[in-house]
Amino acid sequence: MYAIVALGYTMVYGIIQLINFAHGEVVMIGAMVAYTVIVALTGANTGLPPVLIVLFGLLAAIPVCMAVGYTLERVAYRPLRNAPRLAPLITAIGLSIILQHLALIVWSRNPLPYPQIIKIVPYHITATPDGATITNVQVANHLPGRWR
Repeated sequence: MYAIVALGYTMVYGIIQLINFAHGEVVMIGAMVAYTVIVALTGANTGLPPVLIVLFGLLAAIPVCMAVGYTLERVAYRPLRNAPRLAPLITAIGLSIILQHLALIVWSRNPLPYPQIIKIVPYHITATPDGATITNVQVANHLPGRWR
């Protein structure tokens, strides 16, 4: 994820010589749109597999991010192409603040947990004197190569 965001910063700076401080907010809006779609599909009990639910969330987030980025470029950055270098920089910081507050209005400032879309299956281990229980989610969290 960090590599994708860094690539976006690099591409924008390389093309229009502007550090887009609103870049992270565009990614955040995409994540929140994906969250909204995933919650809606999970709450509607559609019976879709978890992979399709996440895919639909991703497919909804991509065009929204594209539209927000295009709108920012057309409305805020393009008119400032020939302005002194400080003007687009201040505009980028202002857009970052505006997008943050719009997201607060739409999704609130409360923590929003993603719904449980993977069925939890407990496995009981009786090889120990007292026994133990482990779930499939715990096993997946401890697979080799998982980043923390």
